[in-house]
Amino acid sequence: MSSVPTSVMEQLDTQKIGYQIASAKFPPGSGRRVRATILQDNLGQLQALLPADRLLDVRLVNEILGRELKATRQKDLQPLFDKYKLQNIPALPKLAGMPTIVDASLLQTDSLLLASGSLGEVLAVSTADFKLAMNDAEIGDISMPLKADALGDDVLAITQSVQSFTKRRVEQRLEETLELPSLPETAQRIINLRVDPNADISDLASIVEMDPSLAAQVVSWASSPYYSAPGKIKSIHDAIVRVLGFDMVLNLALGLALGKTLNMPQDGPFGSTHYWHQSVFTAAMVEALVTKIPREHRPGFGMSYLSGLLSNFGTLVMAEVFSPHYSDICRLQEANPHIPYQAIDRHVLDVSRDQLSAWLMDLWNMPPEVVAALRLQGMPQAEDDQIAYAQLVYLARALLCQENLIHGPALNVDDSLLDALHLKRDQVEEAVESIAESKDELLSIVKELC
Repeated sequence: MSSVPTSVMEQLDTQKIGYQIASAKFPPGSGRRVRATILQDNLGQLQALLPADRLLDVRLVNEILGRELKATRQKDLQPLFDKYKLQNIPALPKLAGMPTIVDASLLQTDSLLLASGSLGEVLAVSTADFKLAMNDAEIGDISMPLKADALGDDVLAITQSVQSFTKRRVEQRLEETLELPSLPETAQRIINLRVDPNADISDLASIVEMDPSLAAQVVSWASSPYYSAPGKIKSIHDAIVRVLGFDMVLNLALGLALGKTLNMPQDGPFGSTHYWHQSVFTAAMVEALVTKIPREHRPGFGMSYLSGLLSNFGTLVMAEVFSPHYSDICRLQEANPHIPYQAIDRHVLDVSRDQLSAWLMDLWNMPPEVVAALRLQGMPQAEDDQIAYAQLVYLARALLCQENLIHGPALNVDDSLLDALHLKRDQVEEAVESIAESKDELLSIVKELC
């Protein structure tokens, strides 16, 4: 039985559009997928229809229409979703009587696959029928192609982006140009401790205790209901011995120290997840997944956890380095919530926050596992000796988005990724269930960090 809303099928029949209901995962033929975005200003709402593989540029829409439209917040769309029983926005012209603007590129193909209002199904229609339904819709070039990521010389890519950004040739060394802070002393001490074969609990405790704020956060973490530690945690030594363990505290302290290095951005896409919320939940999901991997194939636990904790560090770097353009990136994310942030970063700046954060981690002599995790987290099929850490972060974020535990576009999770990590579907489901059940406990940790 179809899950396409009755209201959508009634509109199709009224507009006399011939259609076929098909699986969104296995659609028929070679039709181009079409998505819809609702924009609004003080004149009201407007619907934009464009290819699902392109980026909606709201500035182009405003230039054509002479308006000041912005993406509509999810809370303002809820009445529409409730009234018509929608799971997504149907890509039907004149939806709910709204004026419509259609990207011109849609009319250059023979068939289209329209978002149907159901996440599991699409509507296969001919472009000829689609044109008939457009009626008095505006037509214009309102979208841009996405730039694919590729492995290469990241320092060169970042340098070229900075040159373009500043409108002048930058002759200083990259780290001078970006004016980023040096590695915090606490983080440097922890990194040095990592490679010291004689390091013990007392050494780690003494380093963490030198930073009262960091020490308080680690103790609070260990004391949280998430770890259900018996009795009161009174010191870093307690946190290490009784609850978290040496490796966990070492990597936790390192992640927390680095997270405090840069300022939290004041801007951000509406509906976005706070930095520490995403960090804590991603690290916890990575932790849950790693424990399911057979020991002979399991990546290093500490490095995996640290990779999850630092996975969105690039957002801090991007906001710090390219602050005037970061707002543009946020507005594009609002209008294109289905597009991964990496593609939007490259559209605006020709470089992604993943490239920036990986480069900075490498400059700070962070472990190669973490560098690879940050750089390749959007490229889980890449060839790299440390790809498992990036795959864990990708999988963790995909699962969290599916459960609405963090915000972000839907990411594909196929069997090849699970096979590469030596995970089974039922194990992944168990990991997701454990994090979902611990949501409140994890939020209590986030609250202490915000």
